[in-house]
Amino acid sequence: MRRLGGVTSLGTQEEDGGDVEINMMPLIDMIFILLIFFLVTASFVRESGVEVNRPESVTAQEKEATGMVVGIARGGGIFIDNQQVDLRQVRGLVEVFLLENARGGVILDADESCTTGRLVAVLDQCRLAGAENVAVATRRFQ
Repeated sequence: MRRLGGVTSLGTQEEDGGDVEINMMPLIDMIFILLIFFLVTASFVRESGVEVNRPESVTAQEKEATGMVVGIARGGGIFIDNQQVDLRQVRGLVEVFLLENARGGVILDADESCTTGRLVAVLDQCRLAGAENVAVATRRFQ
């Protein structure tokens, strides 16, 4: 390394003892900025928290999970974020989700043995909350 008036050619400051120190602060700052960027831009999926047996569909398409999952169990119980909720709570929870994620969608993960009436009631609550992108989860027919 060449010595140029107290500064080595690596751009680090050389002390009187001859030790060379590398300033790590800009690197640490950059890592924190990247971490904050990824946390802000990441989309989080809210799982329903209930195990369901999805109905089969020939036209099922795989979509990226970018939304809130509302589970409807066999007996008609509604689950959001691992908690059972009442039908009257669905609209408010979806509204809060849409305030946090303007482009978020809602995925209805209904058991194949739940009643159509229960599925439609949950679908109505999601649409009344302002959700434009509502889908029903299925599994591909084999």
